Amino acid sequence: MMRDWMKQALREPLVHFLGAGSALFLLMGQFGGEDSLDRSITINEADVARLASQWEQTWRSPPTPQTLDNLIRDHIKEEIYFREAMRMGLDVDDPVIRRRLRAKMEFLAIAQIQNMEPSETTLQSFYAANKIRYAEKPAFSFEQQFLGEDEDSAKASVLALNAGKTVQARPLSVSASMDKAASDIIAREFGDSFADSLRTLPKGRWSGPVQSGFGWHAVRIRDVVASATPPLSDIRQRVSNDWRADTQATREAAAYQALLDGYDIRIAKP
Repeated sequence: MMRDWMKQALREPLVHFLGAGSALFLLMGQFGGEDSLDRSITINEADVARLASQWEQTWRSPPTPQTLDNLIRDHIKEEIYFREAMRMGLDVDDPVIRRRLRAKMEFLAIAQIQNMEPSETTLQSFYAANKIRYAEKPAFSFEQQFLGEDEDSAKASVLALNAGKTVQARPLSVSASMDKAASDIIAREFGDSFADSLRTLPKGRWSGPVQSGFGWHAVRIRDVVASATPPLSDIRQRVSNDWRADTQATREAAAYQALLDGYDIRIAKP
């Protein structure tokens, strides 16, 4: 029975992983490889308080002494695995880790704005400049070209259209052009998200790509007829949320541009 258990254990990937890590560690020690990993782990009172606070925020009650001990043990386990993974270089060229780190950098770029509240003057200015967003049933005159289901290709097509180039639109059984069409009429043909997107597009040039239930479209607004718009006092929170979302996008773009300016980018295309 013991022999069968050993055979089964040796087939487990985790055993192979830990065995390889241990062998690497022993080889480094045997042949004088430098191990700069800090092998001291200190859990101070602030760490314990943070773990307890995170538990309480999630479960709405303080952790029991046994639960707190388990949290501390799990934190130590996480720290050890993290340090060993970094020492073994498991973070290198890992697309999942790269995406998570990118997401964290983007979050840091906009985190400060998330809790900001616009001043009354800022809110009034934003509301005045974006009234069409809040019109109850605006009517749009526009043209659209269906560009397919690939977003990156659709983005390139929008740029080409604005550069005066001809783009081959995909056939689609919807109107290529609409005149003074109300939002609900547009929504019935293209979907709610498409109709809502028209409220934020500028007039006179190709915009997008704008997504519908079919895929991605280039859209050119010719004219907008606004209907009644609720007063700011009735939709203050919505306007504030929209201001925050727009400011976040601007802030992230500025933060990225500042980082990009510090790099020497070279692209070699085949």
